Amino acid sequence: MSSEKIPYKIYLEENEIPKQWYNVRADMKNKPAPLLNPATLKPMTAEELGVVFCDELVKQELDDTTAYIDIPAEIQDFYKMYRPAPLVRAYCLEKALGTPAKIYYKFEGNNTSGSHKLNSAIAQAYYAKKQGLKGVTTETGAGQWGTALSMACAYLGLDCKVYMVKVSYEQKPFRREVMRTYGAEVTPSPSETTNVGRKILKEHPGTTGSLGCAISEAVEVATTNEGYRYVLGSVLNQVLLHQSVIGLEAKAAMDKYNIKPDIIIGCAGGGSNLGGLISPFMGEKLRGENDYRFIAVEPASCPSFTRGKFAYDFCDTGMICPLAKMYTLGSGFIPSANHAGGLRFHGMSSTLSQLYHDGLMEAVSVEQTSVFEAATQFARVEGILPAPESSHAIRVAIDEALKCKETGEEKTILFGLTGTGYFDMVAYQKYNDGEMSDFIPTDEDLKPGFDSLPKVD
Repeated sequence: MSSEKIPYKIYLEENEIPKQWYNVRADMKNKPAPLLNPATLKPMTAEELGVVFCDELVKQELDDTTAYIDIPAEIQDFYKMYRPAPLVRAYCLEKALGTPAKIYYKFEGNNTSGSHKLNSAIAQAYYAKKQGLKGVTTETGAGQWGTALSMACAYLGLDCKVYMVKVSYEQKPFRREVMRTYGAEVTPSPSETTNVGRKILKEHPGTTGSLGCAISEAVEVATTNEGYRYVLGSVLNQVLLHQSVIGLEAKAAMDKYNIKPDIIIGCAGGGSNLGGLISPFMGEKLRGENDYRFIAVEPASCPSFTRGKFAYDFCDTGMICPLAKMYTLGSGFIPSANHAGGLRFHGMSSTLSQLYHDGLMEAVSVEQTSVFEAATQFARVEGILPAPESSHAIRVAIDEALKCKETGEEKTILFGLTGTGYFDMVAYQKYNDGEMSDFIPTDEDLKPGFDSLPKVD
């Protein structure tokens, strides 16, 4: 079908919204390594994980064999409030770049939370409610996950306690106030409200915090308060499962117009949006049905894939969570206070780490001034102010499109636009005023984190 007949925005019909999540692990030859109990170094059992997570989510976390898992009707009904999300042809960006490449983006910012995070937030809140729990605890970086979870909890009548990375708590006060408006209790992390928070503050006075710190606090609160469980917005297998609706919708929309992407690009912090976007395409690659080039984009200030080690590590700074085998900079690594708060995590999804380790996907790191240059260019021609996290994918999508301009190749590029940046104006102000800087950790900066990796055979 010719490009002239492809609309700017491709929407699926309501009845075409996926009824099942896709579990890419079912098609992986090399499965992600199991979570380990840090005390015994043996694989975590469902019973042990059930102390921290909701029972049904534990089942999803441990399921490496079921390819498709039914989405409960209640969650499908909730999805209908903001899904399907559009697949957009970036005609204006293509014209501005003068590239023969065809650029598409899957836009996940058309809901009140402003990001893709709501896809998993409602699922996790639903299972907590179904289990009869009083509430949930969590961490948030840029605040998108905390916003989404507070919305889901308000919808279902659950209590919501959010530990927000301190630098983001201060940089993004409006995101914080959206959470509070939806009834969440928001605490800057690390804080004096938990044992692990006090310990981190003592060891790192004046720290701006990290997702690893906030996870430790949220887990402590969940495990010491009856009727609460911890929920996570990225990294875990269950989250990538829920986010597969992104890729399933994107693939269905492209199939409608006989479009096949050559390159699929996503920003990478913990892996939720990247994993969700690429899952069904990766499934085809794993089954030998089609081939695609996948690119994960991360900040140069927190380069888990590109400079991390593939090893077992704690998912949290306080070292109270299970050990996960992943690409990591070490749980003690606290990234610089860059403005892409959602990408400031020391590790990466075990599923994506295994795929990367097996050579099935690529990874690149980019500096934040270059990222905001791309964000500004995109905003001016496509009319959407992108989130700093998503702008990492935009940067590399533009770079790949410019390569096509040099070679004359008409490649098709798909990237994930995970959300909007309207609560990230401090970051845009810093960029516009010329006050934004780039921080790239030296090998010496990374060494303490690597030295602290647990010794696991």
